[in-house]
Amino acid sequence: MTDIIELLNWRYATKKMNPAKAVPEDKVERILEAIRLTATSSGLQPYDVLVVTNPEVREQIKAIAWNQAQITDCSHLLVFAAWDNYTPERINMMFDLTNDIREFTNEGWENYRQRLLKAYPARDAEVNFQHAARQAYIGLGSALIAAAAEQVDCTPMEGFTPADLDNILNLPERGLRSVVILPLGYREEDGDWLVNLKKVRRPKEQFVTEIK
Repeated sequence: MTDIIELLNWRYATKKMNPAKAVPEDKVERILEAIRLTATSSGLQPYDVLVVTNPEVREQIKAIAWNQAQITDCSHLLVFAAWDNYTPERINMMFDLTNDIREFTNEGWENYRQRLLKAYPARDAEVNFQHAARQAYIGLGSALIAAAAEQVDCTPMEGFTPADLDNILNLPERGLRSVVILPLGYREEDGDWLVNLKKVRRPKEQFVTEIK
């Protein structure tokens, strides 16, 4: 655990990445696997991760993301895109997958399926998207930790126009909406104003409340 704390102290929101230094594919795969294994509400995994390496596509994304250089200087741009709604088909897909993998059907699990089928699709689509988007942020947290463990730099970003990004990546056709993006790369220390500054976080006594 000490190593994790040291790595989280090492990581920061990288402001300048070295475009000549690419993240090895095995490291990217482990980061993606960490995201895939992340917990989600009811195990529904209601978001996808898109890995954008195409330079032309990333130039388009940069233009609708405040021209943040990390988007084109990184080697892999992760886009977290949440389901635009919970549908019976999507809910059943995940429950059926669970049954297939575990090779048995559990009465309690099937009852829970029916509860979700009754509750989720009846809700407003925007409510469902916001719920799915919160699950994507859990995956983002895992990605930040996994990247630190691989000593890969990254910068979580909300500074983009979601509707434009959705159109660039044709997300509506897949029933997805963009939530947050994460460039992966390596810091270029000479051009990064933040790299040598101390990490600033509230002290524990101002951050953690123990209720005994």
